[in-house]
Amino acid sequence: MLITKSIEQLGKYVHFLGLAFSRPDKWRIFGRRLLMELDTLGVGSLGIVSIISLFVGAVMTIQSALNLDNPFIPKYMCAYVAREAILLEFSATIVCLILAGKVGSNIASEIGTMRITEQIDALDIMGVNSVSYLATPKIMAMVIGVPILVMYSICIAMIGGWLSGITTGLLSTEDFVQGIHFSFKPFYIYYSLIKATFFGFFISSIAAFCGYYAKGSSLEVGKASTRAVVASSITILTFNVLITQIL
Repeated sequence: MLITKSIEQLGKYVHFLGLAFSRPDKWRIFGRRLLMELDTLGVGSLGIVSIISLFVGAVMTIQSALNLDNPFIPKYMCAYVAREAILLEFSATIVCLILAGKVGSNIASEIGTMRITEQIDALDIMGVNSVSYLATPKIMAMVIGVPILVMYSICIAMIGGWLSGITTGLLSTEDFVQGIHFSFKPFYIYYSLIKATFFGFFISSIAAFCGYYAKGSSLEVGKASTRAVVASSITILTFNVLITQIL
């Protein structure tokens, strides 16, 4: 029963994506809504990304310095370890899990509210592709915006690590800069951006799907929002493993 329901939901999700990526009715309206969603979903997430990245970067550097407190290990290795953790996992995976909670619930509740108040039915009656009109700008905004947020998160986390190192006296600026440059592989940046692009797509498309098929009262909108966050988080963790194995 569970397997049958899962296959049915997967089929509805694929059909939903087919509707979402059909040709927009009016490109001018699509462009306007895309810019609006970039501002709401992308720029609106800068605050939480900044705070979390700053403090996590600081904690990673402090933990690395305390756990690598050995006279045979150079000080700059603390910054190196923090950089690897930030590039490979934190700024791509953890930030996207946080965005799944913030942005995903926002998208699901917004579209779900439109569904139960029959605004989506009104769009369908007028001959408008409601999926393309509502979901596609949000999906494209996240596909574009999440990689930018991840790059921003990397920079802020590095600044947080540097500030914690010099304020606690565990690392000097010279050691931190040397650790950041030590054995740097540019591919790690591409790796993070590739993951961020996929994760941004899953966060927005799953949230829009859950909101679009919400039924009933406002209570169901809350349940749809919860399902969106849980499903997108599980998908992010699953594809994190798959993408890591592939790349």
